[in-house]
Amino acid sequence: MVSILSSFESRLMKLENSIIPVHKQTENLQRLQENVEKTLSCLDHVISYYHVAKDTEKIIKEGPTGRLEEYLNCMDKIQKAVEYFQDNNPDSPELNRVKSLFERGKESLESEFRSLMTRHTKPVPPILILDLISGDEEMETQEEMSLEHLPENVLHDIIRISGWLVENGRNQDFMTVYFQIRSVQLDRSIKGLKDHFRKNSSSTGVPYSPAIQNKRKDTPTKKPIKRPVLIPGTIRKAQNLLKQYSQHGLDGKKGASNLIPMEGHEHDLRVKHLSDTLSDKHGPAAGRDDVFDIEIDAYIHCVSAFVKLAQSEYQLLTEIVPEHHQKKTFDSLIQESLDNLIMEGDNIVSAARKAIIRHDYSAVLTIFPILKHLKQMKPEFDQVLQGTAAGTKNKLPGLITSMETTGAKALEEFADNIKAILFLQQLLDFQETAGAMLASQVLGDTYNIPLDPRETSSSASSYSLEFSRRLLSTYICKVLGNLQLNLLSKSKVYEDPALSAIFLHNNYNYILKSLEKSELIQLVAVTQKTAERSYRELIEQQIQTYQRSWLKVTDYILERNLPVFQPGVKLKDKERQMIKERFKGFNDGLEELCKIQKAWAIPDMEQRDKIRRAQKTIVKETYGAFLNRYGNVPFTKNPEKYIKYQVDQVGEMIEKLFDTSA
Repeated sequence: MVSILSSFESRLMKLENSIIPVHKQTENLQRLQENVEKTLSCLDHVISYYHVAKDTEKIIKEGPTGRLEEYLNCMDKIQKAVEYFQDNNPDSPELNRVKSLFERGKESLESEFRSLMTRHTKPVPPILILDLISGDEEMETQEEMSLEHLPENVLHDIIRISGWLVENGRNQDFMTVYFQIRSVQLDRSIKGLKDHFRKNSSSTGVPYSPAIQNKRKDTPTKKPIKRPVLIPGTIRKAQNLLKQYSQHGLDGKKGASNLIPMEGHEHDLRVKHLSDTLSDKHGPAAGRDDVFDIEIDAYIHCVSAFVKLAQSEYQLLTEIVPEHHQKKTFDSLIQESLDNLIMEGDNIVSAARKAIIRHDYSAVLTIFPILKHLKQMKPEFDQVLQGTAAGTKNKLPGLITSMETTGAKALEEFADNIKAILFLQQLLDFQETAGAMLASQVLGDTYNIPLDPRETSSSASSYSLEFSRRLLSTYICKVLGNLQLNLLSKSKVYEDPALSAIFLHNNYNYILKSLEKSELIQLVAVTQKTAERSYRELIEQQIQTYQRSWLKVTDYILERNLPVFQPGVKLKDKERQMIKERFKGFNDGLEELCKIQKAWAIPDMEQRDKIRRAQKTIVKETYGAFLNRYGNVPFTKNPEKYIKYQVDQVGEMIEKLFDTSA
């Protein structure tokens, strides 16, 4: 058994020694076969790059129209060939060929993008815009209306091309093409709406979409319609009546004109009442008057249309333009239309200013409805323009400020106070006659008997003269009281308390100076000994109210709540940040107030200089102390960023307040 097993083991070892080399040789042969197959595969792959140009050239030359996906697949193949030759054979003539083909294909895609945008971008019809403006309030359901700016299949192709160009073309030119084409469309849509008003508006109202009218019949219970629409003809008619009031002077019974600027529903009723009064007396308005109102109405609707269309444009833009380019592209897209709106608003303001120079103060009525609508639309404007450049965001607030300033100037110079003062000044020449009129009315009412003019005696005449003078003084005080009430009512037009204070200051100062110049103050003093002092106190109160507008600037740099530190001790991060915030708050507040208040008016040079001087002293002293304390403190590496103004520069800025020519 041992011998047999030994023999078996020996033979097994011989067999193993024979098989192992064969096995290793087989493995080597298999590895060689795999390498050959991989080499052949790589060769086929490399060779395929040499055939890319030939296989795709025809499709690239014919362009992507009608077969965009196939075209993009070809472009992907060409791009991969370019990358291969750049990495492995940069000197190959094939590299130049595929690069040339790639650039040609990219240009064709850009051309197709432009072509699709140009062919399918159309202005939005005016009827659809009107439906969009009034849709939310007119529909029983709260489904938001939307516009289809581009057909769905076209939009899909545009999105695919833009996505490819961003990812592979590394080209942003198409975004310029996009905003240029859509910008023209937006502007044409708004201009089309304006032309629609001019052609179709009539005395019965604005022609809305027939679709909306049909929906009204089907949905009898719905919310009140909120439209930015005026009653045609009322503005011009109100202006005409206002001129009549200016020509005829005061209402003798009430002692002053009762025409005061109003807002909201009360204003609409007054305007309608004025319109009806004129219609009864003078018949229908002239054609040019209707055109005038249509222009105002059209402008108000164009403002609303811009907001809605801009919102819709942004929704479309987010599908086509990459996210990090959306705000900038949108900013460029809306510039032309927004500039045209602002320019038209500026033209309205300019026309009103010229009319005011001619003392046609009724022109301010054109501003009121527009200004009211702009303020109502401002929150939506701000939302639409969120993320755009500061210059774009500030255009509407700038127009609102301009309109407010022009309206304020008209209200300051207009009407009731001037007419009343002029009227009262005329009474000085007829004191005895006017006093006798008032005395006869009072005695007649008191004793219920007529006075015979022949019943005169020396004692009666003496008594009547003194009595009449007191009655005339009482009457003048009543007129002045009505003036003050009217001025207080008018001052409520201004949302800015400081502007309201300047308005009241100007008028109180004008009344006081007029009383003093004409010696009316002596007549007033017969019954009101302290009238002059009262007006001076009112003027001073308004100055103090105005000065409070600067507290939001000086509060930043007052010593309270500021960090206390020892010289040479390093500031903490919190303390440095606090100082930065104080400087920034002061700078921003100073610039904002100077910009706004520069456009305000104080006609009295003496008062203007007095207010400037007092404000300059307060601000310079406060800022000087702050700057002296923190100007040399190492709270920032960029001190010029925060210390923008020296004390004298601040004084110079305040010196330019109330002066648009500065």
